[in-house]
Amino acid sequence: MVENNTKVKVTNRDNGRVGYTIPDLNNLVRTFAPNETKELTMEEIRKLSYIPGGKALLKDYLIVHDEEAIEEVLTKVEPEYFYTEEDVKNLLLNGSLDALKDCLDYAPVGTIDLVKKVAVAMPLNDVAKRKAILEMTGFDVDTAVAINEATRDETEAPTKARRVTNVENNAKTENKPTGRRTTVPGDKYTVIK
Repeated sequence: MVENNTKVKVTNRDNGRVGYTIPDLNNLVRTFAPNETKELTMEEIRKLSYIPGGKALLKDYLIVHDEEAIEEVLTKVEPEYFYTEEDVKNLLLNGSLDALKDCLDYAPVGTIDLVKKVAVAMPLNDVAKRKAILEMTGFDVDTAVAINEATRDETEAPTKARRVTNVENNAKTENKPTGRRTTVPGDKYTVIK
C-alpha cells in the first residue's frame, strides 16, 4: 500500500481540460490542461477514486504513472492505459494491424481519442488502419483529414489585392509631357527637358 504523502505523477491524456473537486480535501479543485502532468499525493488519488466519476477520470482520461498506485485504485489496467502520444504514433506507423485493433478494443477512451487525433494529424497513410479505426470507433479519418485540408485552404487563401488609384493618371493633363523623356539609340525622338 502506497503512503498517503507519496507524490505520484498524473498526466491528462485527453485533448480537452480535465477537472474535478474533492470535498474531503477542503473542496480541492484541480484542473489539467491537455497533456499536462502534475504531481499529486496518493491521498488525493485515493479520494478522487471515491467520488462519483473519479474512477472513470483515472481510468479513461488521466494516466497515473505508478503501477502500485494504479493497482490499488483501479485493480488492473490494460497495457494501452499507459500509451503516450509517441506510443500511439509508433503504433500507427510501425505497429501491426492486429496491434491497432487490440488497442482499439482494450484501450481506455482517452487513448482511443488520442489514436484518432494522431491519425488525423499525421495523417495516417495506411488504408487498412484507417478502415479499422472507422469500423471499430465510427470515426472516419479520411473525412477528418479532408475537412482539415479544406479548412487550411480557406485560411491560407490569398487575400484580395487592394486597389490603388494611380495618382499620375489622375493628374491634370496640362502637366503631362508629350514625348519620351530619354533618347533611344537609333530612334529620332525629341528629348523634352
